[in-house]
Amino acid sequence: MTNLKALLKNDRWIVPFLKNQHKGLLWSIILSFMTIFAAAGLMFISGYLISRAAQRPDNILLIYVPIVLTRGFGIARPIFRYAQRLVSHNWVLQFVSESRRRLYERVASSASKIRSKLQTGEVLSLLADDLDQLQNLYLRTLFPLGAGLVLYLVVIIGIGIFSWQFAIWWLIMLTVIMIIVPVISLLTNRSRIQRQKHLQAKLYADATDAILGLQDWISSGRQDDLVAHQGRAMKELARVKNKSMQFGWWRDFLIQLLALLLVITTLFWANSVFKNNQMAINYIAAFTLAILPLVESFTAVNQGVSEASFYEDSITRLNALPELVDKEPLEQQINGTDLKLINVTFSYDHKTVIDNLSLTVQKGEKIALLGRSGSGKTTLLKLITGDIKPDLGSITIGEQPINKLQNQLSKIVAILDQQSYLFDTTILNNVKMGNINASDDQVKQAINQAGLQPLIDSLPMGYQTQMQEAGKRFSGGEQQRFALARVLLQDSPIVILDEPTVSLDPKTEHEVLSKIFEVLKNRTIIWVTHHLTGIESVDHVYFLKNGQFSLADTPKQLKQNSEHFKQLLAMDDFQ
Repeated sequence: MTNLKALLKNDRWIVPFLKNQHKGLLWSIILSFMTIFAAAGLMFISGYLISRAAQRPDNILLIYVPIVLTRGFGIARPIFRYAQRLVSHNWVLQFVSESRRRLYERVASSASKIRSKLQTGEVLSLLADDLDQLQNLYLRTLFPLGAGLVLYLVVIIGIGIFSWQFAIWWLIMLTVIMIIVPVISLLTNRSRIQRQKHLQAKLYADATDAILGLQDWISSGRQDDLVAHQGRAMKELARVKNKSMQFGWWRDFLIQLLALLLVITTLFWANSVFKNNQMAINYIAAFTLAILPLVESFTAVNQGVSEASFYEDSITRLNALPELVDKEPLEQQINGTDLKLINVTFSYDHKTVIDNLSLTVQKGEKIALLGRSGSGKTTLLKLITGDIKPDLGSITIGEQPINKLQNQLSKIVAILDQQSYLFDTTILNNVKMGNINASDDQVKQAINQAGLQPLIDSLPMGYQTQMQEAGKRFSGGEQQRFALARVLLQDSPIVILDEPTVSLDPKTEHEVLSKIFEVLKNRTIIWVTHHLTGIESVDHVYFLKNGQFSLADTPKQLKQNSEHFKQLLAMDDFQ
């Protein structure tokens, strides 16, 4: 609970929207309360009417008012419920729409930083889960909690009019039901929920890595290991979910028992107060039945508060995204764009990943980084983008330390990786995410430079064609060209190619790489790859092994002098 309060205190996503749209939130809570009030009123009047009718009044007019009120509350309840859903869902849709826009802008403007911190599957998890979780924060937690607190006060005041002693009993019981049980439930279930979210995120990441590396799993004959690994992860997730469901069942059962206790005690109280009055005796059934609709509200509050820890890491990740800032021209920030790593060392868990490594990449130079998995390529990229700091040594761009350029990073460094982040919007909007201030003509020019104009001309809707989610309408090669158009529009002097063609067939891979090096010929390129297709396009090749460069030379010299390089070329030619 303390963690959630601290998150909301410094939040830039939830709290600002609540402040700006507080009227919609207030109306949703009021309408939710009125729905519960109408349901309770319906049961109250129905109980009175049934009891009064059982006395066989001499004239139907004696029960005419309760009959009318029963019809009134019966009609009011669905009307209030429908109005509340319209208001609350409209409010939430506004939040989701605004949040998605902000999220996409930050992902587009900070792609290098986000990509270097997260695996592809983790980014997909971010986009798929976090905004949905925050949507549930409003629908399942804030709205029921707000209505429940209003109900809490109204019920205590209402009973206090008849008996302050019995009102104290209700105060104690409602405090247990709506405050103590939810808080205990939140604290007890928190670790299990965090474990569930961790497993879900890991399943996303593992599934994505498995798909992208499916060829390697098949070629190594380890298909059964892949299936077994995924199966174990799914079983563990199912086990944790089942425990959460069992916990929720017992919690709701406890709420039902406490509500039953309230019904019984209210029945005895109403009997002792009204039994000696022939007219007032009808309130015994009225008060007792009126409790039943309140149980639904009690359960909703408990469920909402218990799930609050679901939203902690979603809020944390979203708030960790950098804010959009107005950037000064690069000329005022750095002196050129030469990248230098001088005697850089980095260790992780007492293991040296990068060991006293030095590298200079001059403006416009193109280099390729090769090495086995775990050799340090990903760590080197994180160091270059400033997402981790070296233990020793220095990293500069244009003679400025990399850590002082974080606000400018998206203007200095662009990343084109194996997963092109394409969204269910138009082609024009997708490419424009590379530079949201670009004009439509600039976007079209970038698309043309990426070699996509013939494709655009063949589409009936042209630039207004919907991409579909993840760009699935287009082939892998076309998706990477759209991502390349974004990089062109971003106009960053340094481009990192993080295995952008790993999932493409050899022919498409060669075509995409040729286009990349053609249109980025005036920019600095740092290319991380496992394959040597297109290696002749770079100026220098560096082999990373145990945190150091085991080989470093031009492709021409390596062809002549390195047997290892010749073997890799032969393997690529064979494939």
